[in-house]
Amino acid sequence: MVRLKIICFVTAGLLLGLAQIEAGEELDFKEVLPQASQFMPVKKGAEVFYYKAQDQDGKLIGAVFKAEGKSYSAIETLVGMLSDGTIVAIKVLSQNETPGIGSRITEPQFTDQFRNIKDISKVQAITGATVSSQVVIDAVRKKAEAIKELLKDEA
Repeated sequence: MVRLKIICFVTAGLLLGLAQIEAGEELDFKEVLPQASQFMPVKKGAEVFYYKAQDQDGKLIGAVFKAEGKSYSAIETLVGMLSDGTIVAIKVLSQNETPGIGSRITEPQFTDQFRNIKDISKVQAITGATVSSQVVIDAVRKKAEAIKELLKDEA
Protein backbone atom coordinates (compact mmCIF):
# COMPACT_ATOMS: atom_id res chain seq x y z
CA MET A 1 0.00 0.00 0.00
CA VAL A 2 2.83 2.40 0.83
CA ARG A 3 4.49 1.59 -2.49
CA LEU A 4 1.29 2.39 -4.36
CA LYS A 5 1.00 5.75 -2.59
CA ILE A 6 4.58 6.60 -3.52
CA ILE A 7 3.97 5.69 -7.15
CA CYS A 8 0.82 7.81 -7.22
CA PHE A 9 2.63 10.73 -5.60
CA VAL A 10 5.51 10.62 -8.09
CA THR A 11 3.15 10.24 -11.05
CA ALA A 12 1.03 13.17 -9.87
CA GLY A 13 4.16 15.30 -9.55
CA LEU A 14 5.27 14.45 -13.06
CA LEU A 15 1.84 15.21 -14.48
CA LEU A 16 1.75 18.51 -12.65
CA GLY A 17 5.12 19.39 -14.13
CA LEU A 18 3.94 18.51 -17.61
CA ALA A 19 0.78 20.56 -17.11
CA GLN A 20 2.96 23.62 -16.58
CA ILE A 21 3.93 23.52 -20.23
CA GLU A 22 1.35 25.72 -21.88
CA ALA A 23 -0.41 24.33 -24.91
CA GLY A 24 1.38 26.42 -27.54
CA GLU A 25 4.75 26.24 -25.81
CA GLU A 26 5.32 22.60 -26.69
CA LEU A 27 4.95 23.44 -30.37
CA ASP A 28 7.57 26.18 -29.92
CA PHE A 29 9.79 23.69 -28.06
CA LYS A 30 9.57 21.25 -30.98
CA GLU A 31 10.45 24.08 -33.34
CA VAL A 32 13.78 24.77 -31.60
CA LEU A 33 14.58 21.14 -30.68
CA PRO A 34 12.67 18.83 -33.06
CA GLN A 35 14.64 15.74 -31.96
CA ALA A 36 12.91 15.78 -28.56
CA SER A 37 9.70 13.90 -27.78
CA GLN A 38 9.08 15.16 -24.26
CA PHE A 39 9.99 18.13 -22.12
CA MET A 40 10.30 18.05 -18.33
CA PRO A 41 10.48 21.31 -16.36
CA VAL A 42 13.49 21.88 -14.11
CA LYS A 43 12.91 24.53 -11.49
CA LYS A 44 15.25 26.91 -9.79
CA GLY A 45 13.25 28.11 -6.81
CA ALA A 46 9.66 28.68 -7.92
CA GLU A 47 10.58 29.43 -11.53
CA VAL A 48 11.14 26.98 -14.38
CA PHE A 49 14.84 27.42 -15.25
CA TYR A 50 14.79 25.14 -18.28
CA TYR A 51 13.09 22.04 -19.70
CA LYS A 52 14.95 18.75 -20.02
CA ALA A 53 14.47 17.48 -23.54
CA GLN A 54 14.20 13.73 -23.89
CA ASP A 55 13.81 11.35 -26.80
CA GLN A 56 10.95 8.85 -27.04
CA ASP A 57 12.84 6.42 -24.79
CA GLY A 58 13.29 9.03 -22.05
CA LYS A 59 16.98 9.55 -22.80
CA LEU A 60 18.23 13.09 -22.17
CA ILE A 61 19.21 14.79 -25.42
CA GLY A 62 19.37 18.41 -24.35
CA ALA A 63 17.35 21.34 -23.06
CA VAL A 64 14.93 24.02 -24.11
CA PHE A 65 15.11 27.32 -22.27
CA LYS A 66 14.20 30.97 -22.40
CA ALA A 67 16.98 33.53 -22.58
CA GLU A 68 15.98 37.05 -21.69
CA GLY A 69 17.76 40.35 -22.07
CA LYS A 70 16.98 44.03 -22.15
CA SER A 71 17.82 46.34 -25.01
CA TYR A 72 15.46 49.23 -25.65
CA SER A 73 12.81 46.76 -24.56
CA ALA A 74 12.74 43.29 -23.05
CA ILE A 75 13.65 40.53 -25.50
CA GLU A 76 12.65 36.92 -24.81
CA THR A 77 14.19 34.13 -26.87
CA LEU A 78 13.47 30.39 -26.84
CA VAL A 79 16.55 28.21 -27.34
CA GLY A 80 16.99 24.52 -28.15
CA MET A 81 20.33 23.06 -27.12
CA LEU A 82 21.79 19.56 -27.25
CA SER A 83 23.57 18.12 -24.21
CA ASP A 84 26.98 18.85 -25.75
CA GLY A 85 26.17 22.57 -25.91
CA THR A 86 25.25 22.75 -29.59
CA ILE A 87 22.53 25.32 -30.13
CA VAL A 88 20.02 23.74 -32.51
CA ALA A 89 17.85 26.81 -33.07
CA ILE A 90 16.41 29.92 -31.46
CA LYS A 91 13.09 31.68 -31.76
CA VAL A 92 12.42 35.25 -30.60
CA LEU A 93 9.23 34.99 -28.56
CA SER A 94 8.76 38.66 -27.70
CA GLN A 95 10.37 41.99 -28.41
CA ASN A 96 9.32 45.59 -28.89
CA GLU A 97 12.39 46.89 -30.65
CA THR A 98 12.24 49.64 -33.26
CA PRO A 99 10.33 48.32 -36.30
CA GLY A 100 12.63 47.75 -39.27
CA ILE A 101 15.76 48.18 -37.19
CA GLY A 102 15.98 46.31 -33.87
CA SER A 103 13.03 44.13 -34.82
CA ARG A 104 15.30 42.51 -37.44
CA ILE A 105 16.41 40.13 -34.66
CA THR A 106 13.32 38.09 -35.56
CA GLU A 107 14.39 37.64 -39.19
CA PRO A 108 15.95 34.41 -40.48
CA GLN A 109 19.08 36.31 -41.57
CA PHE A 110 19.86 36.68 -37.85
CA THR A 111 18.16 33.70 -36.18
CA ASP A 112 19.50 31.18 -38.70
CA GLN A 113 23.03 31.95 -37.50
CA PHE A 114 22.09 30.00 -34.36
CA ARG A 115 21.30 26.80 -36.28
CA ASN A 116 23.48 23.88 -35.17
CA ILE A 117 26.21 26.07 -33.76
CA LYS A 118 28.49 25.27 -30.87
CA ASP A 119 30.48 28.52 -30.80
CA ILE A 120 28.07 31.43 -30.29
CA SER A 121 30.93 33.91 -30.72
CA LYS A 122 30.63 33.27 -34.47
CA VAL A 123 27.13 34.81 -34.55
CA GLN A 124 27.30 38.26 -36.16
CA ALA A 125 25.35 41.22 -34.82
CA ILE A 126 23.06 42.99 -37.27
CA THR A 127 24.44 46.24 -38.70
CA GLY A 128 22.14 49.04 -37.55
CA ALA A 129 20.67 46.80 -34.83
CA THR A 130 23.86 46.02 -32.99
CA VAL A 131 22.46 46.62 -29.51
CA SER A 132 19.37 44.46 -30.00
CA SER A 133 21.22 41.61 -31.67
CA GLN A 134 24.06 41.70 -29.12
CA VAL A 135 21.51 41.44 -26.30
CA VAL A 136 20.15 38.24 -27.87
CA ILE A 137 23.64 36.83 -28.43
CA ASP A 138 24.74 37.59 -24.86
CA ALA A 139 21.52 36.28 -23.27
CA VAL A 140 21.70 33.01 -25.22
CA ARG A 141 25.40 32.56 -24.47
CA LYS A 142 25.04 33.22 -20.72
CA LYS A 143 22.06 30.93 -20.16
CA ALA A 144 23.43 28.21 -22.46
CA GLU A 145 26.67 28.08 -20.47
CA ALA A 146 24.80 27.74 -17.17
CA ILE A 147 22.50 25.01 -18.45
CA LYS A 148 25.32 23.12 -20.19
CA GLU A 149 27.01 22.79 -16.80
CA LEU A 150 23.80 21.45 -15.25
CA LEU A 151 23.34 18.95 -18.09
CA LYS A 152 26.83 17.54 -17.45
CA ASP A 153 25.53 16.41 -14.06
CA GLU A 154 22.61 14.64 -15.76
CA ALA A 155 24.75 12.52 -18.08
